[in-house]
Amino acid sequence: MPFMVGVEPIRRTVKYLEAGKLVLKKTIQVFSINYNTHGANHTGIRGFIFWHLPQILYKNPEVQVVTIKNRTPTPFIQCYYASGDKLLIDVDMRSKDEILEHLLKVVGKSKEALRKEAIAQGTKDNPANFGYGCEKSCICTIPGQLPCPGMVPLPNHMRGKYMYNKVQQ
Repeated sequence: MPFMVGVEPIRRTVKYLEAGKLVLKKTIQVFSINYNTHGANHTGIRGFIFWHLPQILYKNPEVQVVTIKNRTPTPFIQCYYASGDKLLIDVDMRSKDEILEHLLKVVGKSKEALRKEAIAQGTKDNPANFGYGCEKSCICTIPGQLPCPGMVPLPNHMRGKYMYNKVQQ
């Protein structure tokens, strides 16, 4: 497989990308990361970018993510909201896991909100879904479908005992 070459190819698998925890709030439009490619106080943010940035990009397709290299003495993350406000997050001398946990608390959606969205998306994702928790409880309520066999019996030419056993009517 050609995508499994390079440094840590696990980062390019769908399973790894879907395992990301950080889903940004809907009001965030731009997520900017400023860091240097050298220096001891930038090691945490470099690790964060290496391991968690692909997951953030995968989980937040509507958010513009910008990385700015070698322009600042201290690393920081800046979030731009739809209202025009900015949020500055200092990540100087933090590890990649500390940065992720802090971002989950500050700009990430809560677990409750993610759960509600997953439930809502699962039922409204496809209008062809039917059953418990969906818009239609049974396929017989859709126009053009046969009614439930419990209510109206199927015609004999559609029933197995008449088709295969040649039972006379």
